Amino acid sequence: MGVWVDSQQGGKNGGKCSWRSLTRRKRVDSAIENNSKAQLAKELTVPHLMAIGVGATIGAGVYVLVGTVAREHSGPALAISFLIAGLAAALSAFCYAELASRCPSAGSAYHYSYICVGEGVAWLVGWALILEYTIGGAAVARGITPNLAALIGGVDNLPIFLSCHHIPGINIVVDPCAAIMIFIITGLLCCGIKESTRVQSVVTSVNICALIFVIVAGGYLGFKSGWVGYNLPTGYFPFGVDGMLSGSAVVFFAYIGFDAVASTAEEVKNPQRDLPIGIAASLFLCCGMYMMVSIVVIGLVPYYAINPDTPISSAFSDNGMQWAGYIINVGAFTALCAALMGGILPQPRILMAMARDGLLPPFFSDINKKSQVPVKSTIATGLVAAVLAFTMEVSQLAGMVSVGTLLAFTTVAISVLILRYIPPDEVPLPPSLQDQIWSTLETNEKDREANVGSSRNQKPLLVKEDDSIDQPLIGNRRKVVGWVIAFTCLGVFVLTYAASDLTLLSSVRFALCGVGGTLLLCGFVFLTCIDQDDARHNFGHSGGFTCPFVPLLPIACILINSYLLINLGAATWSRVSIWLAIGVVVYIFYGRNHSSLKDAIYVPAAATQVVDTYHKSTPCLA
Repeated sequence: MGVWVDSQQGGKNGGKCSWRSLTRRKRVDSAIENNSKAQLAKELTVPHLMAIGVGATIGAGVYVLVGTVAREHSGPALAISFLIAGLAAALSAFCYAELASRCPSAGSAYHYSYICVGEGVAWLVGWALILEYTIGGAAVARGITPNLAALIGGVDNLPIFLSCHHIPGINIVVDPCAAIMIFIITGLLCCGIKESTRVQSVVTSVNICALIFVIVAGGYLGFKSGWVGYNLPTGYFPFGVDGMLSGSAVVFFAYIGFDAVASTAEEVKNPQRDLPIGIAASLFLCCGMYMMVSIVVIGLVPYYAINPDTPISSAFSDNGMQWAGYIINVGAFTALCAALMGGILPQPRILMAMARDGLLPPFFSDINKKSQVPVKSTIATGLVAAVLAFTMEVSQLAGMVSVGTLLAFTTVAISVLILRYIPPDEVPLPPSLQDQIWSTLETNEKDREANVGSSRNQKPLLVKEDDSIDQPLIGNRRKVVGWVIAFTCLGVFVLTYAASDLTLLSSVRFALCGVGGTLLLCGFVFLTCIDQDDARHNFGHSGGFTCPFVPLLPIACILINSYLLINLGAATWSRVSIWLAIGVVVYIFYGRNHSSLKDAIYVPAAATQVVDTYHKSTPCLA
């Protein structure tokens, strides 16, 4: 019935050694977790997921970004920059789609990295995402006040309780409107996922209608005026191909937000089908909107004459349609509201997932029985974001938002490689089930001892400590592939760092680029030539989306995101390092010691079916 091991080795993979805690991996959600934990309401379908993804992605940035990037980087080739950035974002979207359909639980990248990579990496990813969503939400909320003022005719027309006020003595500009908007959206999210998503759908639809107006009306003006923005002596690439590519790196961050769809995986009715469709459709719609808006705006006004602050409304004003500014302002305001909802929505679910795993206090894992959402986590998220938005000018911290997203994108791509080539072959058995299953198996074993001999120093734990003892070839293969994936990632880091750091001597840069490129190329060739592990077919929930072009697509995703991470700047990384250092302290003194896997032992992945059978059939386990 079980796999026999020496009883003296039973605690080998537990949490006794501090370094082992970093590599602890949890199992994909099964009947045990589903019956022992309160669950979120399964209410979402593809239209809801598209509303969340598009709303979180298309913020007010598109109403400003097209002017800045066109003037400084891309020129008339702005649409191509958006296309390249969209293709780069699609690499991460493919990886997210496979993992979201295989592991449909709350937590997004934190959840996937905990299953595939380990507890240490998962903690850093989750901790970075907390920072991302908190600062991102506060930054978006700070942008609502000026857009609301533009919508009603100026700052002077705002009521005093919504206007910004300078506090003398402490040199702080408070923004009551930003805090009020966060409180309103927090209350809406506490009502339930279905109710909040309906509002998200309406707000996002208004924004999409405004962008469609820009495309249709702008296209009419373009044909009427002869598309003067494209009839220039400098051609389509005034800044060269390099300028177009640098523009792609800038607008890439306009696609950040589709990962919010993955955070709602546990609330989707049919996650294997709907999650990949929702992620892909959101990204496709956003890319199409970005490209069409940029084509129209660049065609109405030469790129060098575009107003960098109000590019779209200024382009219409230059062509005699000043009234179009009102529609554009409505679109910008609703875009910010939708982005704020999409920014606050994922964080409570990440906090809930981390608390379920014991890495955060259980306070954050409570789910309201009526609304079936993590109300306490949502309120805590809203309070922190509202305080930041009310008291701080967070625009200088906006670069820190990108770290969490890019780090999540990178670990998700690495998780796909691990899933395909070395999927976890052992899963933890929680302490709450060890004693119960032990006693059940011992009872059965006593009945057999009369007929079957049993060694004194062996116990039926359903534990297999080391597959390599019985299957040395398979065990050695997994170790080799694991090191190849690790050295491939190391090669990516060395290559991108050497290519980005212009302060290095040219000879050192070329040498590092050679070393990194060699490691990357050798790893790619090795992974391409060997077969993927057949155990991947039984990993997680089958029947969902499968990421194509593995290992090429995940490695390309790791390369692009690593390059963007390294180029965020020293100031951004110095701030993020402080936050990550705080996270390390919290993990050492709380998360590591309270992890649900602290005293877990590991069973072969094939034995999980036996565990689930005992859980269903034995009353004491229910």
